[in-house]
Amino acid sequence: MKFFKEFRKQEVLALLYRIFLAYVFYQIARLLFWYFNKELIKVDSVSDYFNLAFHGTAFDTTAILYVNALFILLSLVPIVINTKKGYQAVLFWLYFITNGIAYAMNFGDFIYYKFSQARLTSTAMEVAKHESNVFKVFTVSVGQHPFVLIWFVVLMALWVFLYKKVKVTEQKPLKLFPYFIWSVLVLCGTAVLVVGGIRGDFKHSTRPINLVDANRFVVNPLQGNIVLNSTFSFFRTLGTNNFKEVHFVDEKFIADNVQPYKIYDRKVENRPNIVIFIVESFGREYSGAFNKDKNINGYVSYTPFIDSLAGQSLIFPNMFANGRQSIHGMSSVLAGIPSLTDAFTSSPYSNQKIQSIVSVCNDLGYDTSFYHGAPNGSMGFLGFGNILGFKHYFGKNEYNHDEDFDGMWAIWDEPFLQYFAKNVGKKQPFMTTVFTASSHHPFKIPEKYKGKFKKGTIEMHEPIQYTDYSIKKYFETAKKEPWFNNTIFVFTGDHTNQIAYGEYEKAMNRFAVPLIFYSPNPEYNLKGVNPETAQQIDIYPTLADLIGYNKQIRSWGRSLVSDKKYPSIVVNSDGSSEQFIIGNHMYRFDGKQITGIYDKSDLGFEKNLMGQLKTPETEKEMQTAKAWFQDYMDRVINRKLK
Repeated sequence: MKFFKEFRKQEVLALLYRIFLAYVFYQIARLLFWYFNKELIKVDSVSDYFNLAFHGTAFDTTAILYVNALFILLSLVPIVINTKKGYQAVLFWLYFITNGIAYAMNFGDFIYYKFSQARLTSTAMEVAKHESNVFKVFTVSVGQHPFVLIWFVVLMALWVFLYKKVKVTEQKPLKLFPYFIWSVLVLCGTAVLVVGGIRGDFKHSTRPINLVDANRFVVNPLQGNIVLNSTFSFFRTLGTNNFKEVHFVDEKFIADNVQPYKIYDRKVENRPNIVIFIVESFGREYSGAFNKDKNINGYVSYTPFIDSLAGQSLIFPNMFANGRQSIHGMSSVLAGIPSLTDAFTSSPYSNQKIQSIVSVCNDLGYDTSFYHGAPNGSMGFLGFGNILGFKHYFGKNEYNHDEDFDGMWAIWDEPFLQYFAKNVGKKQPFMTTVFTASSHHPFKIPEKYKGKFKKGTIEMHEPIQYTDYSIKKYFETAKKEPWFNNTIFVFTGDHTNQIAYGEYEKAMNRFAVPLIFYSPNPEYNLKGVNPETAQQIDIYPTLADLIGYNKQIRSWGRSLVSDKKYPSIVVNSDGSSEQFIIGNHMYRFDGKQITGIYDKSDLGFEKNLMGQLKTPETEKEMQTAKAWFQDYMDRVINRKLK
């Protein structure tokens, strides 16, 4: 029996208690995450919430074991001094430094989920590396939402208090041989459990659980964000590459049903100039012109100028973004490349020759330029702009009037758009893109305009009015320029932002952005309201058609003004699954199989028709979704985007 006395019972029990505490606090963070986002993620009952939280334990296990692997090892490794006060102090600091950093990730999502519509992933590092103001953004965010920091400090203090309730008293082993034998056995057993916990299963045939697995336990896909935790989603996406070739269909099926190449034959004698506005965070819900038939109770528009312009334009009130971040908007609008679970722009494949509206215009002798009022290189725009082939880039450096800097992101929209209006057109025809900046967190406007605009019901309402006003002032200047009358203007948003109305809390409407084509030249016939479903990647082929580019173009989008009716396949990703709108249905796809079929009108993904709806039409549409995904992977990986 003396052999059993050397079993390190108090150390093992203390370790189990300390790991158990991590589970408790992860569940508290999950509850707080849902509480602060309950308008966006509907849960029908307490029992439904507990079901989601229960399934979240598997994802918590992976996160906790990732973070505490070294702590567990040092707690069990047999070096005799484990129970000494100094050694336990080292374990204490290791435990709370690692767990504190990991735990803080979840608190950031209390706020930023409202903007990103997805849990934190490692792509945040890709965004941050292009910015020089990360610390300032953090401090401003804390100042605007102090409750997040308060909750974090209170819970960490409680965690420390509970940790200290179970102490390990100093105990020297009497028999070293059984001490080492027991320690090795416990370590081996723990290693097996840790590997299984990180994988999410002990089955050899089971892949490690991933973000998409959270959707196995939910009624509505948005609830998957409750099942997940931010630590898991960050670590699981760190260093991953979900770009993998797949084979579902033959090339003929792709050529017939996806049609990745298009040809338009419009004859254009006097080629128009092109001005593309990608408006920061311009959700469709902010503009009244796009909500006339939505029957939203108490609806208020916050873009009076855009609304008036829309009345003279061709608009698409059923338009969707193809990504969730600004750089995704750039690749989608200009190059027709959407971002799926992994963003193309942060992938190893982004640095390749890409056919785009930029290359098409360069081919036709256009002068091409890109404008963004942030420090050059911000958001990755300069690098990706160089890949696309813009001849000129104009940023904060070229603007060279730092007194107009907003102190956080970029030059205020009004002065920068004035610069934009006066600086283009020196050579015609020209194609230019401007990416606005002011309608963004921290939701500020210039001091001189305080009180000019309605506060609205969410923080975004005031700055989006300022941007709308800035665009109005831009047009007042641009109308005086000689190039104005023969110019086509395009307006869209890069992604959505804060939500004020229930209609836009629906999962697919998280991608709802406006689309406007305007030209003072009646020759282009850009008038009316087109109810067809459209997407950002349609902009490039539409413009290629309008300027009379008659060569073959590579595009998954289609011209929205052509008599040629190429297939409409709308695609985006919520960060865990790809989403398609094809025909009268929407499909969710996990990279291997279709996991959901929804009626096109069911924008909230409330009724999954899988198993109930099996017709030749849906069978072909499911194959088309897979074929599209196959072609996308093939072209990205094998560098066939030109």
